[in-house]
Amino acid sequence: MKLILAAAACAALAFSASAVDAKGCLKGAAVGGVAGHVMGHHALAGAAVGCAVGHHQATKKARAAQATAAQSAPTPKR
Repeated sequence: MKLILAAAACAALAFSASAVDAKGCLKGAAVGGVAGHVMGHHALAGAAVGCAVGHHQATKKARAAQATAAQSAPTPKR
């Protein structure tokens, strides 16, 4: 019974989730998983933290690129 409820909950979450922008998460999770495994067999915790850090770094990079593009854009003449 618990297995059926867990499967139903997972299916509901999978189908109700919107598209998530996970830039940097996969790379960070891979690096964090390896680092966590090497440092003491904590691969899942390392992957979770790596995903968060990778996403944060990708967001910072995107904001910096957007700011650079905004500064270099020519101003319209009237």
